[in-house]
Amino acid sequence: MTLASDPVETEASAVEIAALIRSGRVTAAEVVDSALARVDALDDSLHAFVERTDTLARAQAAEVDAAFARGEDPGPLAGVPIAIKDLIATAGVPTRNGSVVYGDWIPDEDDIVVERVKNAGAVILGKTTVPEFGYSAAGHSPVSPPARNPWNPELTPGGSSAGSAVAVATGMSPLALGSDGGGSVRIPASLCGLVGFKASMGRVPLYPGCRDERFPGMSSWETIEHIGPMTRTVADTALLMSVLAGPDPRDRHSLPAGDVDWLAAVAEEPARDLTGKTIAYSADLGYLPVDPQVRATVAAAVETFEKLGATVVEADPGIDDARPYIWPIVMADSDLVGMRGLVAQHRDRMSPHLVELIERRWTAEEFTTAQMMRKRVVNQMWRFMRNYDLLVTPSLAVPAFPIGIQGPELIDGRMVDSGSWLGFLNIFNWTGQPAISVPAGFTTGGLPVGLQIVGPHLGDGDVLAAAALFERERPWHYRWPGSPAAGGTRKESFAR
Repeated sequence: MTLASDPVETEASAVEIAALIRSGRVTAAEVVDSALARVDALDDSLHAFVERTDTLARAQAAEVDAAFARGEDPGPLAGVPIAIKDLIATAGVPTRNGSVVYGDWIPDEDDIVVERVKNAGAVILGKTTVPEFGYSAAGHSPVSPPARNPWNPELTPGGSSAGSAVAVATGMSPLALGSDGGGSVRIPASLCGLVGFKASMGRVPLYPGCRDERFPGMSSWETIEHIGPMTRTVADTALLMSVLAGPDPRDRHSLPAGDVDWLAAVAEEPARDLTGKTIAYSADLGYLPVDPQVRATVAAAVETFEKLGATVVEADPGIDDARPYIWPIVMADSDLVGMRGLVAQHRDRMSPHLVELIERRWTAEEFTTAQMMRKRVVNQMWRFMRNYDLLVTPSLAVPAFPIGIQGPELIDGRMVDSGSWLGFLNIFNWTGQPAISVPAGFTTGGLPVGLQIVGPHLGDGDVLAAAALFERERPWHYRWPGSPAAGGTRKESFAR
């Protein structure tokens, strides 16, 4: 999958693009034209986008260039392209939520995070592919073709932030927003070789997504949902977090941004190491089956933390296997009455696995038992984290698998349910701890493998700093099969 030369380089980071635009070496208009050309060239086969906003993007880029011409500063993301997951409301732009139910819905207000990236000068390229209401860790939905993993288009990119991952991994956009209620930023980041960050719960406020009672299906996941960056570098994640973090009265769970200077914490990191830090490493949490290549790749990557001066201790958190309680937590957060009304009208056009969840006769005891299990896991984790600065695990139990299934049913010779491959992730949605997935390496078949770094409650800066150091010591390369680093056609530089 190689491309003809683009007008400008598509592999530059968001930090680099912002600096080049600010210096006048390239215009925001040139950057957006290059990004849209990349979408034209790739998206018919990879299906990252469900709605393109070319006219809006060009108008926003023109505003950025005009602001600089007047001597004004449009913001830290001035002219930088960004893709928005289609579960995140965008005023005036169709936001279908991966469902025929909202096929004609055009929000009249932006989500808080969309407000913030617009105010920071970002250029919105469009809305990205999601499974219906985000109720899947894969990338297929009833309203669009399945998103495809650029490393192997026969495989899933993961979900539910599927299209966002594809857009960033292929250079269509340097930045994307995803949402993570049970791993949905970290899953596709791991499978597509990206950085995906879920900050402490409340650090990035949410509204209307999951909090507007008027919209059944959308108003789900409230006590576990997060919105976070998907990027190709840790510095880009930090840059986007500097825009997203901070409280908002529309989100009762929202937190102050804290005393962390998100970008400086990463930019200054090369002068530091992890001396004095104690890091727990758990290869399987004590109970999860893990693909042998994933296990070996992550184990080799973990040695990097020792080289950085940290003491690494193999230790399992000792938490209960909470996987059977995931869906009761989600459904207890949902409008079951409203969603059952949607099923009554649209059953034949909705995802079968979603219909099954909605129609199940849930009991109060199932919901309250799940709530008690969540409390138990939260208490087990904070007690464990008292002894460690960070916890490191694989991000996922497997590399990418074929499109069309919810997950593999055989891992390392063990028969498992289709959600077992996700077992490292949802715990930290329950606890609200910050967690980041970073590329750890590749399988022998050339598929990306992710490593997850987890911090204590509100330890966002420590997680970003450790990820930046890891990236410095093990720089991953933008090597998807269509990139120049993998033998594709070299693009022209941004610099003129």
